[in-house]
Amino acid sequence: MNSCSFTGHRKIEYSRIAPLEELLGRAVDYAYSQGCRSFYCGGAIGFDTMAAKAVLEKRIFHRDIRLIIVMPCEEQTLGWSDRNKDTYDYILSEADECICISKEYTKSCMRERNLYLAERCDMLVAYVGRNNSGSSQTLRFAESLGKIVYNLYKKLN
Repeated sequence: MNSCSFTGHRKIEYSRIAPLEELLGRAVDYAYSQGCRSFYCGGAIGFDTMAAKAVLEKRIFHRDIRLIIVMPCEEQTLGWSDRNKDTYDYILSEADECICISKEYTKSCMRERNLYLAERCDMLVAYVGRNNSGSSQTLRFAESLGKIVYNLYKKLN
């Protein structure tokens, strides 16, 4: 096993943030112990940002960890707050690689990004609590491809 992807909801209840951060840290540690060295994040607000930060924190101890941001389009941050854009810019500056699925937003760029995340991983760490989201789509893609899937949402309920 050499790669792990993350997918999850953009909106996370405030009371779940600290426990989820702890679970994410443990998930990165576990993935690393299983041989994962490349970590793919979609770069969105919420869970993706939390996951990218967790990977960057673990890279302090494990210099062979690679963070790869897979953005659906170059204009992903359109409409984001300055604070969220600053965090995103920091994550991009620390990432080992940034992959952009489409130059501009298209009807399919999110789906293509989700499929990319599912195809590239051996293990998917998710935060999915509803079935009608891009994150649930990524989870289903990964399951259909026979990937190992851990849904942290279930751990917090």
